Amino acid sequence: MISFEKLILNDSEPIYAQIVRFVKRGIVAETIQDGEEMPSRRVLSATLGVNPNTIQKAYRILEEEGIIRSHAGAKSFVQLDSAAVSSIRAELIESEIGALIGAMQQSGVSKEEALSLMQRLWKE
Repeated sequence: MISFEKLILNDSEPIYAQIVRFVKRGIVAETIQDGEEMPSRRVLSATLGVNPNTIQKAYRILEEEGIIRSHAGAKSFVQLDSAAVSSIRAELIESEIGALIGAMQQSGVSKEEALSLMQRLWKE
């Protein structure tokens, strides 16, 4: 069963979106595998201390994106293939780099400064 103990919630974005991203990151990092069981909505709600409707929304998004499959009154499982993993990886990378670029632009960092910093940090 997937553990959400390492999920640290923040106030900067909706909790359901943080749950979705946590699952996607786990898939890309291969800490979440195809066929793995998701905690029940009630259990995850209690574990994270959030409203069950928030968990329901996260699961619904994961279902709509084809990342998990659920059946009424039954358990939910991760459902992946290599194309889905590649798509999730590309989506996460673009989203996170886009947010970083936006923050750097707001801070007045030039493209050249950003590239230089990234090259330096990449080597470390």
